[in-house]
Amino acid sequence: MTTRRRAREIVLQVLYEEDLHPLREDAVADEFLARRLLHSSSLVEFARQLWHGVREHRAELDERIEKHSANWSLKRMATIDRNVLRMAAYEILYAGVPGRVAINEAIEIARRYGSLNSGQFVNGILDRVLKDNPEPAPAGQSESDVLS
Repeated sequence: MTTRRRAREIVLQVLYEEDLHPLREDAVADEFLARRLLHSSSLVEFARQLWHGVREHRAELDERIEKHSANWSLKRMATIDRNVLRMAAYEILYAGVPGRVAINEAIEIARRYGSLNSGQFVNGILDRVLKDNPEPAPAGQSESDVLS
């Protein structure tokens, strides 16, 4: 069963590749998303919104992340950690995902794909991002809606 977490993992792969190869064609990444998400229209749309949202707001996301990462510049962060942080910060700041949900998803993805300390690192920074932006999620959106 393909889930939103899996969609986030696929978006992480696309963002990771973009960090390393910024001139890659968008159509290639878009087809990768669709193929990896088994052409599930709702998950592909979710993934596209997340990917494009992170790209559109990258400068502000990076600024917020750096502001809350004591003694860590974005360039010094591991590529996985940096992109997990971007995705979760986007979900917190722009997508209306409840902060704790976005943070928990980010921690799990960071643990799976990052280093031994990635989960703690991501948690610490995102917790500060959330405290700096305590906006509630849109009415009627439950945690299960976000996770499914």
